[in-house]
Amino acid sequence: MDSLSELVNLLNNTDKALFRQFLQRKNKRDDVKNLALLYLIETDDIAGINKLYKPGKNKDAYHALRKRLQDNLLLFLSQKTFESSHAETYDALRLVVVGRFLLENDVVKVAFKCLDKAEKLASHLEQFNLLNELLLLKLQYAHLEGAEDLDALTARFMQNQLHMQREAKLNIAYAFLRQELQAIHLQGKIVNLTSLVITTIRKYKISAQDLMTYKSIYQILFIANEYAAIQQNYGLIERYVKRTDEFMQGQAGKKQSYLFYHISILYFLANFHLRQKDFARSASWLKEKMDLMETDSRYYAVFYLRYQLLRGLNLFFTGFANDAIGILQESLAKTNNRSKPEDIEDVRICLAMFLALCNNQQSLKQLMLLTRTDAWYEKKMGMLWTIRKNLMEILVHAQFSNIDVAMSRLNSFRRRYRKYLLKTSEERVLIFLKLVEKYLQKPDVVFETTYRDQALNLLDKPENNDIFTLSFIAWLIARREKKTAYEVALTLVQDNN
Repeated sequence: MDSLSELVNLLNNTDKALFRQFLQRKNKRDDVKNLALLYLIETDDIAGINKLYKPGKNKDAYHALRKRLQDNLLLFLSQKTFESSHAETYDALRLVVVGRFLLENDVVKVAFKCLDKAEKLASHLEQFNLLNELLLLKLQYAHLEGAEDLDALTARFMQNQLHMQREAKLNIAYAFLRQELQAIHLQGKIVNLTSLVITTIRKYKISAQDLMTYKSIYQILFIANEYAAIQQNYGLIERYVKRTDEFMQGQAGKKQSYLFYHISILYFLANFHLRQKDFARSASWLKEKMDLMETDSRYYAVFYLRYQLLRGLNLFFTGFANDAIGILQESLAKTNNRSKPEDIEDVRICLAMFLALCNNQQSLKQLMLLTRTDAWYEKKMGMLWTIRKNLMEILVHAQFSNIDVAMSRLNSFRRRYRKYLLKTSEERVLIFLKLVEKYLQKPDVVFETTYRDQALNLLDKPENNDIFTLSFIAWLIARREKKTAYEVALTLVQDNN
C-alpha cells in the first residue's frame, strides 16, 4: 500500500466528507482533479489514472496531482488533530499559541495568564520541549509590565534544560538499543542484553534515577521483551521484570499523561508471565491492563488486539481451547483499516496454530489469509516470527495430507533460512526440520524407537521450554501417540512448568 492510500485509510466516513469540503474550499478552478483522485483511491481503482489522463500522457501531471493531494491531506490531518484532540498536551500547546498571539498584539495580562496555565500543564505532563518554547517566550517578553521576575524565569529555564538533556540522552540510548536489536533480528548478531544495557547506560551517562520513569521503564522493557522473544528464553529478562514490579508498586495510582506507557508496561508484564507459564499472574496483569484501556477509548482501540491475543493464549494453554478460538475469531471480525497489520497477522497466526493443534482444517484457511511476502514478515514481524510461520505451514499441510505441498515448502524453507539458522546457532530448528522431513518421506517412521527418542530429546534442551516451541514438538509427538497435538501440548506445558 502506498503512503497516500495509507493516509486516506486513516479517515473515517465523516472525516472523508470533511476532507472533501476542505478540498472544495481550496480549489480555485473547476478542472482540478484532486476530488476525482480521492474517489479513485477510496474505490481502489488501479486503472484510475486512465480516467484522469489519457494513457501514456501526463504521467508527470498525475504524480504532481498525487503530491498535492497528499500535502493537502497532511494539512487537513494536522488541523483536525490539533482542533479535535482533547489531550492535555494539545491544551497546553493551544495556550502557548494563543499566548504568543496575544503578546504580539499587546494583550499582555491575558497572554501571561495563558502562558502560566500552559506551563502548569506542560510541567505536569513533563513536556520539556514545550516548556522550553514556552519559557523562551516568557523570557522574550520579560521586560513587559506584569512579567515574572527574570531570575526566577531564568532558573526554571536552566532547570528545564537539564530535563531536556536527560530526556535526549534516554532517547539516544533507546535508539541505539533498538538499532542493536534490529541487528540481532535481521543479521543474527550475538549480544548479551545485560552487558549491552549497562554499557549503553554508562556510555550516555544515564543515572539510575533517570531510569525510574514510566517512559524509560517502557523503553527498557520493550528492548528486553524483544530480546527474550528472539532468544526464546524469558528467564533472561526476569531481573528487569522484578525491577518493573518494584517501580509499579511504588506508583500511587495512575497518571493519565503516562497512560500509553503504563498500558504498554502491563502488556509486557502479562506477556512475560505468559511465556513463563504463570498464566494466573499473566491474567491478573491483563485485567489491570483492560481496566486502564477502558479509561480512554483511543488506547482501547490501539491495544485491543494485543489484549485479545494474550487473553486467548492464556485460555488456550490452560485448557480452554474453544474459548480461545472464539476470542481470536471475534477479534479478527472486528478489525478495520485502522487496525495495525502486524497485530492482525499476529492474531491470525495464533488462531491458525490453535486450530491446527486441535486438528481443525480451518487452520489451512487462516494460513492462506497470511498473504504478505516473507520479506515483509521478516521486516515487520521479525525473523523468528517468519520462521515459525513457515514451519507452521509445513506442519499444517503435512497434518492434512498435503504431502507434496509440505515437502515443497520444507525445501524452500531450508534454502531461505538454513544459512541464517546456522549463523545464529539455531541448529535445533534444522534438527526439528529433519524429523519433519523423515515423517513426510515415511509417515510410519514415527513408530520407530530411534525417531521417538530423537523427538523426545528435543524436550531435554532448556531453550525448547517456550510454550510455542513446545507446541511444535507436541505436533511431532502427536503423530505417534494418536492424540491431538493440543492434548500433547497441554501435557508438555504442565510438565515443563
